[in-house]
Amino acid sequence: MNVARVLLIAAGIGIAGYGVALVLGEPRVIIFRMVVWALAGVALHDLVFAPLCVALGFAGRRLVPQKWWGPVVVAALCSVVLILLAIPVFDKPGLRPDNLTVLDRNYHAGLWISLAIVWACVPLYLVAVRLSGVRKKSE
Repeated sequence: MNVARVLLIAAGIGIAGYGVALVLGEPRVIIFRMVVWALAGVALHDLVFAPLCVALGFAGRRLVPQKWWGPVVVAALCSVVLILLAIPVFDKPGLRPDNLTVLDRNYHAGLWISLAIVWACVPLYLVAVRLSGVRKKSE
């Protein structure tokens, strides 16, 4: 092992130890809530998100032409990230009539515009590849 790897491992162990110390300083009810949230996240991923991704992957391979696969996968991943980032502000929590500066944006329109830009990049990428003359090796 080189020195950089040893230093990174040591830093990781130190940060993990600090995190454990912070968690153990919390009351038992908070630790229990953390465990429930962690288990719920794993269950949601394994029982909902992962099977959905597999199903969409199989469907996409049948419905989307092969040269579009890469850009469509990247756009789909970006879409998922944008949607997950939009969830906390979508119903505008904390918005009060006496403070209109909190959450004063149109987040619905922002999400749709962002998604439109991401998906508009798919055909633009394919046009750029075609115009550049770069060809992939056929397998």
